[in-house]
Amino acid sequence: MESLRAFLALWLCSSLCVTPFASAQSAAAARATAAKAGYRSTQLHGDARILHALNRFTFGPRPGDLEAARAMGLEKWFDQQLHPASLDETALDARLAQFPAMQWGIPTLIYRYPSNAMIRMAMNGRAPIPQNSVLQAIYENQIYRIRARQQNRAIGQRKFQRLSSGAPVMTNSEASGLSVAAPMDQSTSPGADMADPGQMDMMAGDEEQAEPVDASFISDILTLPPQQRVARLVAIREPQFDAVIKALRPPQRAALVAGLNPGQKEIVGALENPEGMVTQELISERLLRDIYSNAQLQQVMADFWLNHFNIYLHKDEQMPYYLVSYERDTIEPYALGKFEDLLEAVAHSPAMMLYLDNASSVGPDSLAAERFKHAAWRRRAHQRQDPPGINENYGRELMELHTVGVNSGYTQADVIQVARILTGWTVDRPQLGGGFIFNPARHEPGTKKVMGVKFKQNGEMEGEQLLHLLATRPATAHFICSELAVRFVSDNPPQALVDRMARAYLASGGNISAVLKTLFDSPEFWSTSDYQNKVKTPIEYVASAVRASNADVEDYMPLANALRVMGMPVYGCIPPNGYDWDSSAWVNTGALVDRMNFAVALAAGRLPGIKVNWTPETEVANLASGPAPDPATEEARLERMLLPGGASISTRSAALSQFEAQNARESAAVRPISAVRRFNGRLAPRQLERQDQLLAGLLIGSPEFQRR
Repeated sequence: MESLRAFLALWLCSSLCVTPFASAQSAAAARATAAKAGYRSTQLHGDARILHALNRFTFGPRPGDLEAARAMGLEKWFDQQLHPASLDETALDARLAQFPAMQWGIPTLIYRYPSNAMIRMAMNGRAPIPQNSVLQAIYENQIYRIRARQQNRAIGQRKFQRLSSGAPVMTNSEASGLSVAAPMDQSTSPGADMADPGQMDMMAGDEEQAEPVDASFISDILTLPPQQRVARLVAIREPQFDAVIKALRPPQRAALVAGLNPGQKEIVGALENPEGMVTQELISERLLRDIYSNAQLQQVMADFWLNHFNIYLHKDEQMPYYLVSYERDTIEPYALGKFEDLLEAVAHSPAMMLYLDNASSVGPDSLAAERFKHAAWRRRAHQRQDPPGINENYGRELMELHTVGVNSGYTQADVIQVARILTGWTVDRPQLGGGFIFNPARHEPGTKKVMGVKFKQNGEMEGEQLLHLLATRPATAHFICSELAVRFVSDNPPQALVDRMARAYLASGGNISAVLKTLFDSPEFWSTSDYQNKVKTPIEYVASAVRASNADVEDYMPLANALRVMGMPVYGCIPPNGYDWDSSAWVNTGALVDRMNFAVALAAGRLPGIKVNWTPETEVANLASGPAPDPATEEARLERMLLPGGASISTRSAALSQFEAQNARESAAVRPISAVRRFNGRLAPRQLERQDQLLAGLLIGSPEFQRR
């Protein structure tokens, strides 16, 4: 029962004073009642005001957050959130320690846990295979997998060609003869020194498999101490390694990593798939920060900027590695600072240069283009390549999405001029994890003109001047502040509020903390009409559910999978405009079903690696905004609904949810907690745990909890 009481208290925190989705008739009745009543303030007060701030400036309140903010005072709490360095993040740092590779520099990360591009370079002899036995095993396992895929692709192409021509499909013995001679992409074919004909013959054919794994072999591995267990896995080479991994049942898979330290767990993951391991840790760390950081406003703003300066995870094979640095070194440190500093950091980020193709942009009159032309004259006709040129992608999105906005008056000619200014802004050897560089040989010479402002030829400084111009434009102030108001206030924020925030932006030199303080101090933010009028995006919903349920997360992949099902995979937005903050993008029947399925699975403990820890309710009565209903009356009403003859637990749970919704429509006061307690006392003890889980899941999936 304690868990039920706890979550009912939790649900109160997220649904207090809210009018749920109601019919037009109910709304009309409410307006008529309000008209007869005396004057009521249009501003939020008391605990409703605190809850509003917690729901807007964090990823949702945790148990105890309301009381802590009340004791501290809301103004002091917000000021503390504006200065994240003052907050204790010891517990967060302890959790982040489970992903040590996420703290490495990108060249180190891409060398130790290589991307497939790095593996192909090793296959071609353009990069060395490390001599360290662990790294050597990681490389050689991945080389085997890539060769196997290439061979199967070549065999599939031959079979398709035979089918298309009407010839008989080749047999496996015929396919085996293609193992060495089968054509591969020239860019990915292995060097002669790496070829192993015996191994390649073993891979030829669609049916190629490793020998069956003996159960005792797996048992022997699982009984070894951690260090020896990892050493044994390192010693197993492909295809046997994958056969061992696939043979593991879920309990055995858990036993495989039991007792391993974080670094050893990373080695096991990298032996199986290094690029996939990096991607999983990247996503996991993002969710970890959102859920467990005490600097919640910084994390909310990091989420905002990662969406504003969106980058797609699967743009290329290096992107997961560069996104590690992008979030850690580019977005997080500047999330509450000056916009111009953030814009500069993004423009110098290899991730952005690669995502929007500025890394490949070359001025048509640059020294590099001239060199290409002279070299092309010496090539034969069949060897000619297209000349390098300007790529406008980053220049266009820099203006349309990152700064002044599409309606600010710039033209296509301005976009071209911006792209010319930014030629030479590129990435040094991205396959090896190199950083940003300015290549003067690629830079377009001459004077440029953007939005009426001339830029004299000045190399990299032209780009610096451009970024300063864009960051300080009034159009940028209004564009950024409008997006912030949509994120924090409503889908259609008051223009007076946006104008006030824009003035704060310009007066402070683009200081985001000053803009947010202006938002916090504005009466429009505290209007009762905007209380819980924002529908949570999937990432807000998932993070708030985990925070509210006080869950301990060891495996973040079930959360990542839930976000994918809900249509918001982490770093998964392909176009550069990012995900939509508007509620209409996330409200539909399918989305609500997906959210309910997640809520029930979370509450019932069916998400592997996630343990829900309910805590006792605290001062529920103090959450009332009006007089509480009479407990005896509410109990009788509850009994009539929940005690039909032979009603199942699920039926009773659904009825309780209906009761809560009906009560919410009729009153903004405290829900009848005491009635629920007495009702639960009549159930058999063995029914209570399941009952609690069903109730908690229904409440997490309720319309009220899905709003912020």
